[in-house]
Amino acid sequence: MKIAGLRKEYSSKILEINKVDSNPIEQFKSWMKESIDARINEPNAMHLSTVTPENRPSSRIVLLKGVDLGFVFFTNYQSKKSQELLANPFAAITFFWAEMERQVRIEGSVEKISEAESDEYFLSRPLESQIGAWTSPQSEEIPDRDFLEKRKEAMEARFASEELKRPPHWGGFRLMPEKIEFWQGGPARLHDRILYTLMPDSSWTLKRLAP
Repeated sequence: MKIAGLRKEYSSKILEINKVDSNPIEQFKSWMKESIDARINEPNAMHLSTVTPENRPSSRIVLLKGVDLGFVFFTNYQSKKSQELLANPFAAITFFWAEMERQVRIEGSVEKISEAESDEYFLSRPLESQIGAWTSPQSEEIPDRDFLEKRKEAMEARFASEELKRPPHWGGFRLMPEKIEFWQGGPARLHDRILYTLMPDSSWTLKRLAP
């Protein structure tokens, strides 16, 4: 493999600081809509980075499920990422839409969403996904695949006669952004980067960064 020689030239669009929305949440929604309209595969997939107790980075892909004042995602509260967030409630998320030649980087604090919000989303999920939330002891070591299949069968039998509710160990987090950077690929590696920074009065400042 000749990985060093892999190269793609970016040239589809230009990102001008005087043409973006003054509110980065609205700018993000605009880009997300364009990605959805372009039928990009899983445009809501995002790279979530946390910090371990040993101060080491820890990353994985999760799915964005809502955008309001912040960015909402759901998980098992007993998972490795959740334990890291509960111990150190700051994180970074990154979206990369290759087909659009775009990237968005977001940094901020993280908080649990309300139980009512978690209940509402959980009950909107497909039945198999609801059963899956009860089945998997996420991030724990398990002996084999058969272990999961048997737990799934047990949960299906349990909820055949019992009301299916959200597990107490499952719910959502909201990342409240403090910095949001929009990146648009450009020719000759002269990419466009616009950084929004949250100020103490809740306004946002904008600046252009060198690629």
